[in-house]
Amino acid sequence: MSDRRVRVRFAPSPTGPLHMGGVRTALFNYLFARKHGGDFLLRIEDTDQTRYVPGAEEYIVESLRWCGLVPDEGPGFGGAYGPYRQSERKDIYAGYARQLVASGWAYTSFDTPAELDAYRAEAEAAGRTFSYGPATRMGLRNSLSLPASEVQRLTGAGEPYAIRFKMPEDLDVTEEDLIRGSVTFNTRELDDKVLFKSDGMPTYHLANVVDDHLMEISHVIRGEEWLPSLPLHILLYRAFGWEETRPRFSHLPLILKPQGKGKLSKRDGDKMGFPVFPLLWKDPETGEHYRGYREDGYFPEAFLNLLALLGWNPGTDQEIFTLAEMATSFSLERVVKSGSRFDPEKARWFNRQYLQKKSAQELARLVVPILYAKNITVTLATVVAVVEEIKERCDFVGDFWEQGRYFFEAPAEYDEKAVSKRWKPGIPAAVEEITGLFSTATVWEAAPLKEEFSAFMNEKGYHFGDVMNALRICLVGGNVGPDLFRICELLGKAETLARLSTALRKLGPGH
Repeated sequence: MSDRRVRVRFAPSPTGPLHMGGVRTALFNYLFARKHGGDFLLRIEDTDQTRYVPGAEEYIVESLRWCGLVPDEGPGFGGAYGPYRQSERKDIYAGYARQLVASGWAYTSFDTPAELDAYRAEAEAAGRTFSYGPATRMGLRNSLSLPASEVQRLTGAGEPYAIRFKMPEDLDVTEEDLIRGSVTFNTRELDDKVLFKSDGMPTYHLANVVDDHLMEISHVIRGEEWLPSLPLHILLYRAFGWEETRPRFSHLPLILKPQGKGKLSKRDGDKMGFPVFPLLWKDPETGEHYRGYREDGYFPEAFLNLLALLGWNPGTDQEIFTLAEMATSFSLERVVKSGSRFDPEKARWFNRQYLQKKSAQELARLVVPILYAKNITVTLATVVAVVEEIKERCDFVGDFWEQGRYFFEAPAEYDEKAVSKRWKPGIPAAVEEITGLFSTATVWEAAPLKEEFSAFMNEKGYHFGDVMNALRICLVGGNVGPDLFRICELLGKAETLARLSTALRKLGPGH
């Protein structure tokens, strides 16, 4: 690392919900900044107003806050390099675009959308792909092909025009990517990208480079999909004379779908039943809801942990990292080049690891709101005791209700298969006797209850398994749950006796 202060940015466009791949990009930028004592910026790249989606920026910020990736600078976070929304910086870009025209690195283009569509159709009919670049620009309507007087007339008449980058005709552009090593592009394969649109807004390419320079960004860490734009961005730094201070580049690998080829998409999540967004998203146009990791019950630290290991190899067997541990261990050199396949089951595994590490007290406080939402009021101590009994069976906080609802409400029905197998002739009479036995118990704890039960069973000669399974059905509704006598203790004497009596009445004689 040089002596230059590390400054990185996460620069999403507010065009919809933030994909988990975008969160990973933010995470790697955050980790790099923390590792080197630098700054992590959030910049909203909203120059394309036609694709702006209401609520998307708020969603991005809320997602970062939930994950704990709080920016040092950005919209709503302050900072000395603002504003941090590109739409609020649009007056800055026109001057830089004109500077490129004046220096010969860019030119004005008067081609209308209809004319460009016609060129594309003509090329397609001939089996070619139309490209506005060195091979075609002299045959199109621009300041390079038109007489200066005509350019002046069109400009003076208020004719709409775009400003395009003048791509060199045959030049190798080489960059040392911190992840991929040396990458080289030849400009023969590139076109003349629009830098400034006729509507007075810059494109991503111009605004991105200008803002990174003005905000003193030292490292650009972004997704692999931006790799084809790298030569243009490097040439823009050259055109502006900013080569000495331009950032170092790193392009992260794709997150691949669990099966088949290609990158992970929303459709993969819909089809296979897992979220691809950090938070629930409601599409403002269609009203459709898309699942989020937060609402699906994932801990943010588990979500970050699974994202970190999708592309980063710490070089050890360690899999569970706190955010601070990730920052200490992180390096771009250990980010892999190839795509990383997402595994939904591994995601569940990560959440389980974090859940199991939490204390019963911590988990109980998370379970209480679930109970309150179901109009169930119990003491925190009771919830803590239940959590301790069923924690090992749970991957998510929501599982505590599924795995232990019978602790808080009596079964409304009984598992038919379990009843058919266990509720045999003679069993109801044994359950009735045990109900009487339990009614005389003076100490309502698991150990003495089990002792009294065992003595009674030995005296009567009943088969332990048959009777215990029948009691379990009466108390919880099926063949589920932890130790039977621990269930009795947690339910309490009155509730246990009430459930036994209700089951005897509802299930009737054995069959």
